[in-house]
Amino acid sequence: MVSSTASGGRGGPLNGLKVVEFASIGPGPFCAMLLADLGADVLRIDRPAKKASLSTTDPLPGSLLNRSRATWELDLKDEAARNAVLDVTDKADIVLEGFRPGVMERLGLGPDQVLARNKRLVYGRMTGWGQNGPLAQAAGHDLNYIALSGALSLIGEPGAAPLPPLNYVGDFGGGGMLLAFGVVAATWEAAKSGRGQVVDCAMLDGAAVLSTLFFSLKNAGRWRDQRGANLLDGGAPFYRCYRTADDEFMALAALERPFYQEFAKLAGVECPPDHERLNPANWPRYHAELTHLFATKTRDEWTVLFDGTDACCTPVLSLAEVGGHSHVAARDTLIEVDGVLQPAPAPRFGRTPNPIPTSPDHSYDWRDVIASWGVDSSVVDAPLAGN
Repeated sequence: MVSSTASGGRGGPLNGLKVVEFASIGPGPFCAMLLADLGADVLRIDRPAKKASLSTTDPLPGSLLNRSRATWELDLKDEAARNAVLDVTDKADIVLEGFRPGVMERLGLGPDQVLARNKRLVYGRMTGWGQNGPLAQAAGHDLNYIALSGALSLIGEPGAAPLPPLNYVGDFGGGGMLLAFGVVAATWEAAKSGRGQVVDCAMLDGAAVLSTLFFSLKNAGRWRDQRGANLLDGGAPFYRCYRTADDEFMALAALERPFYQEFAKLAGVECPPDHERLNPANWPRYHAELTHLFATKTRDEWTVLFDGTDACCTPVLSLAEVGGHSHVAARDTLIEVDGVLQPAPAPRFGRTPNPIPTSPDHSYDWRDVIASWGVDSSVVDAPLAGN
């Protein structure tokens, strides 16, 4: 496990990329974190602390999603503050915002206003429903967006209500991660054309994109509209989790025959021929047999038995347990920064390694950041609201 109180040079493949993030919740800060993790200079513009509320900005003090960037508190209803922001976006490569359509325009900071001054700027917009359509102005949360995309209908136990997959699918996978990909792609294009553009990222669209494989399986007649009845949704007895003797769980993912053969050999059970194993009519029986089998040993006993093999059977670890696993530790998948354990930046780069994150509570000074971007010193010294 790496421990650091890193400061100083950023490094990383996005070193030198200048990003202005208007503080929001969920996918917005996650996108900005991904860019900062890879070395981008991210300036986070937030409401003054005395005016912020749980419904407007990130409600979690010291949130790891806010690591590795400077925060500039500004009241954007103040004209001087808005003008200062425009001076900064003139020097930026990317702007990120996560408000309902029209909010930034009403503040005078919408894409038309900003791109008129900085024609190469990429303007990333993160919403649930998108910038247009009948629901564009409606309220919603991650669960609503993935429900309408079809993704939510695939997750859960048979006969039960769909199960919320935390906010991995909408906020983070279909939202923040897709926005990060989108703004980097648009920046690549702007480097060639000299022209920026708006990136309209909707969690509804992103969750649908994440479901591409399942649309494909359904089109091929290989996916049933029934939860817990398919190959990858827990229906298959060889792709699901089982309770162990100590009330913990093992994850079995022995899809292909060689892997199931390895599992069966080590577990001391029969390996049926594939025409029987893959037949859904037989799955309830196999499921019952494996449920009984896994209940005969503790999670640690099963872990020792399958560790390092091709049985595709691994322990289900809690967040508190992850750092103690030998493989996680060997790869420094988790790191400690200022005494706080957190996921390390990913992916990894061979020639331009990612910088170690800085703590959300001990990050960069916004004055240093905008000065390094070449913004006139009068902006830095301006008596702005909230400072």
